[in-house]
Amino acid sequence: MDEIFLDCNKMTSKSEAHKYLKEMLNLPDYYGNNLDALWDILSTKSKMISIFLLHEEKLYENLGEYGKKLINTFEDAAGLNGNIQFTKM
Repeated sequence: MDEIFLDCNKMTSKSEAHKYLKEMLNLPDYYGNNLDALWDILSTKSKMISIFLLHEEKLYENLGEYGKKLINTFEDAAGLNGNIQFTKM
């Protein structure tokens, strides 16, 4: 199982967040850089992965409501797909 640690300090804007997620999660080139695209990939991921979110408060500070929606996307995908584990640290 892969373990990925996402540092919210590096997600300073929506575009930077998706660029960072694409790199850290090894998302495909066709990744759409939005929450729907993230959901599509995470909800169908067949490889087991543990995602740890670090410095959650920075996500809210940097992205506001979008940060909450980003976390909801991870939580919802983990709830649907047993191959995804999501933990806020």
